[in-house]
Amino acid sequence: MNNFFIILFHTYFSKLKTKQFIITTIITALIMVGLAYLPKLIDSFDKNETEKIAVIDHTDELYAPFKAQMKTIDKDLKLVPFEGTSKEADKKVEKGSFEGVIELDYNAENLPEGSYRAMSIANNSVPGNMETGLQQMKTLMASKQMNLTPQQLNKLYEPVKLDKKALEKDAKTEEELNQARGLVYVLLFLIYFAVIMYANMIAMEVATEKSSRVMEILISSVSPIKQMFAKILGVGLLSLTQLGVLLVVGYVSAKQNLNAMKGGIFEFFGFANIPAATIIYAAVFFLLGYFLYATLAAFLGSLVSKIEDVQQMITPMTLLIVAAFMMAMFGLGQPDSTFVKVTSYIPFFSPMLMFLRVGMLNIPAWEAMLSIGILIATIIVLAIFGARVYRGGVLMYGKSSSFKDIKKAIQLTK
Repeated sequence: MNNFFIILFHTYFSKLKTKQFIITTIITALIMVGLAYLPKLIDSFDKNETEKIAVIDHTDELYAPFKAQMKTIDKDLKLVPFEGTSKEADKKVEKGSFEGVIELDYNAENLPEGSYRAMSIANNSVPGNMETGLQQMKTLMASKQMNLTPQQLNKLYEPVKLDKKALEKDAKTEEELNQARGLVYVLLFLIYFAVIMYANMIAMEVATEKSSRVMEILISSVSPIKQMFAKILGVGLLSLTQLGVLLVVGYVSAKQNLNAMKGGIFEFFGFANIPAATIIYAAVFFLLGYFLYATLAAFLGSLVSKIEDVQQMITPMTLLIVAAFMMAMFGLGQPDSTFVKVTSYIPFFSPMLMFLRVGMLNIPAWEAMLSIGILIATIIVLAIFGARVYRGGVLMYGKSSSFKDIKKAIQLTK
């Protein structure tokens, strides 16, 4: 048993000290801090950014009402009347005196229309806001032509009210569903990237040892089964360490910028009020998903002798993870569909799909427990089978490019 812990801690600390792990953790932590301070950063830029737009009014009547409308839409947009020709205004834009130029005129029905020019129209916010202002002017002028009173106009454009209410007992409200959808979306990405990254790390670890012939020394003193599970747990501890650091950094950063995040993306994604059950389910399905794919990656990595062959061998496993993620993305819009319900019990998909369901729906506890039970049983079966493949796979050298090598590896264990 001592040998098991020696390999476990060796795997953990050797990966913990690598430049790749340290740099990745630091960069990810800095990104999380940047996201926490993003609202303040955006506000600081917005306060100092005023866009000047030249306005050529061919009617001598539209500039004043247009400016009044734009004040309610975009207060940072500065409209400047321009008395010169269109070509002169375009030259001013080219020199940088103005961000753009808009020409106002009447159409055949004596209603306002406009023409906007700028060096680039990639940023759609400015022309979009001006189009909204023109539309509001056109609506007001058209209503006057049709002799509509302001009350009639308001009634015409008053949005229809549609109350949505679920008849199912304890069903989530629309607001709760939107928050849950954002939260589950973020956590699904976390599960996806963590599982695919750390599972690949295990396969690469095994292949690296085989390619350097270290495996021949290890198997003489430690059984291959102990090696496999020691590496899985070692990388698992590494993943928990990295996630722990990132969660602490994210929590501290969010705590310091809580006021700036209120009502913004922080609240939109549902982080303002995370249910305890969602966090518990996220942790459970993350760990089970990791052990499922880590066990699969370990014995697939044992079948290759060269690092270059690792990606080819684990491609089917990677495609399974991608398929689960894509189905989860579909399920965000229809979490109660039959397709999502059925596939949430398939072990290779359940870490994402069952978590999606428990995060967005009020499903019976037995459904989540059944999925977890199936997942644990699959991990045990896969571990027993994987241990046999691993025990023979570490003794195989030479080119390995197909899953026929699994049969060869099992035969070597007999």
